[in-house]
Amino acid sequence: MTYLTKSEFAARHGWSKSYVSKLAKQDRLVLSDDGKVDVEATELLLAESADPSKAAVAARHEESRVERDVRSQLQPGHGPVAVLQPDAAPTGAHNFQKAKAHREYYLAQLAEAEFNKVQGNLVERQAVEDAAYSAGRMLRDQFFGLAPQLAAELVAMTDPWDIEKHLVDAFRRVFTEVGKMNSADLSQAITQS
Repeated sequence: MTYLTKSEFAARHGWSKSYVSKLAKQDRLVLSDDGKVDVEATELLLAESADPSKAAVAARHEESRVERDVRSQLQPGHGPVAVLQPDAAPTGAHNFQKAKAHREYYLAQLAEAEFNKVQGNLVERQAVEDAAYSAGRMLRDQFFGLAPQLAAELVAMTDPWDIEKHLVDAFRRVFTEVGKMNSADLSQAITQS
């Protein structure tokens, strides 16, 4: 582990001291108890919390730093600092890339659902449940409405075959009426909820 003061850390990266102070305020520096910067852990944290959309800006600033510090880069022993790309975030740290990807995934899912709704491929679940309930209730009401209608007619009948035929005809009439419920009636039932 390498520990540097904030000034040394800023100089190592070619950053201003105020930028390093800004990183400290954002909790993007790993500091020891005596206030020094843990270089490896901080570089790991900075790599994880970097905004990928700012990569072009970071590359441009890095290029200007290299041009500005050409002489220091030509001295032996000074090589470019490697930045590690970790697989997992250290405990308690936020991984910006994963969080942003997670957010973008669900925004895309929302947009796709909204698109399908506009196209008519999706409907509100509650509206469908209400329409199904209304259709079922209508069928039930018509079916139970047969009892008072048929009671007087069936009392006079004595032949079981005539009773069965009369009941089948009444049931068929109810189911035919319910079957005539067209898409306009269904659409109306869905939009009423």
